[in-house]
Amino acid sequence: MDKCSFCGRSKKDVNILIAGVSGHICDSCIDQAHQIILEEFKQKESFDINSIKLLKPKEINAFLDQYVIGQDEAKKVLSVAVYNHYKRLAQKDTKDDVEIEKSNIVMIGETGTGKTLLARTIAKMLHVPFTIVDATVLTEAGYVGEDIETILTRLLQVADYDVQAAEKGIVFIDEIDKISRKSDNPSITRDVSGEGVQQGLLKLLEGSVVNVPPQGGRKHPDQKMIPVNTRDILFIAGGAFDGIEQKIGNRLNTKMVGYSASKDKDLIDRGNLLQYIAPQDLKAFGLIPEIIGRLPVLTYLESLDRETLKNILTEPKNSILKQYEKLFRMDGIELTFDKKVLDFIVDKAVEFKLGARGLRSICEAIMVDAMYEMPSTKETALHITLNYAKKRISTTNMKKLRVA
Repeated sequence: MDKCSFCGRSKKDVNILIAGVSGHICDSCIDQAHQIILEEFKQKESFDINSIKLLKPKEINAFLDQYVIGQDEAKKVLSVAVYNHYKRLAQKDTKDDVEIEKSNIVMIGETGTGKTLLARTIAKMLHVPFTIVDATVLTEAGYVGEDIETILTRLLQVADYDVQAAEKGIVFIDEIDKISRKSDNPSITRDVSGEGVQQGLLKLLEGSVVNVPPQGGRKHPDQKMIPVNTRDILFIAGGAFDGIEQKIGNRLNTKMVGYSASKDKDLIDRGNLLQYIAPQDLKAFGLIPEIIGRLPVLTYLESLDRETLKNILTEPKNSILKQYEKLFRMDGIELTFDKKVLDFIVDKAVEFKLGARGLRSICEAIMVDAMYEMPSTKETALHITLNYAKKRISTTNMKKLRVA
């Protein structure tokens, strides 16, 4: 009687029994073998921290240029900071007493200017564990919300609980501006989702051994803690800091006193005050001095102009239009766009004031009907014209995208 050569079960005890040259295999054994193969590949693709290929700052910048359009100042600062950080990790025991300290980074810029993309691209280049954490859900320990230690829990999960790899990873803390003090004065009552979180972040940013719950905080109180040393973890913080231009303007105006006041005033670019950002502006916004000191590398991202937005549509390796072209190509459909459509998409993105994220939303509104209908047809080509794009936008409720 035919039976599985691996588990020995007969044909009547299994769903499928596949015959080979000199044996048989059942569907259950095939499924188990598939899982084993996936685990083996997963182990081979794990993070090898000891073989990080560190590029020079100019080479890092060139790599970023392939994925991020514009933001030259931010890319330069980020390239130098990342190079110095991982060069610091690569140094062996030296004979002198000079110890290089960690340089965490804070990036300031409007929504959709590329803060998260820059951090994710850096991690992709280095092939190190990378996680994004939203600071808005964090609260001081013991209160409703997520504890500070969950930041490291997520990094451990990304590293498949390889502590050595996680300890050399990158954490991007998004919306760092949302945990600012509710006022510029130290609070009398507890500010558990603002100043309290900033105080809790200090030990992570500076570098210390933190006991991390592998499955999260209060839901699993009996779990065994995993000690993680944050000394070599690079923290990149990002935030829109909406309204910080007013703080910068106030600081610059206080210096406009004396004979050279009018001359200095003319030199200030009022349209882009973020380029004059300084640590004291972050303090005025509501970050405590201790956390500012632990984020020593400060850079800004410029607002995206029309030309930059148009380049974002087409130039990067994973540009939005290339993604749609690939999606249609998978169905055997060649997708092309009229040049005027690109200008129309950019116009709408500027109108809605959503930066690069607005481009994707507008493209989705234009393409959704075609993506619904075309796979069911025998068409092999699709050309998007300006009239088609305008018609699709006019029939879509785009008011929800508009920012006041």
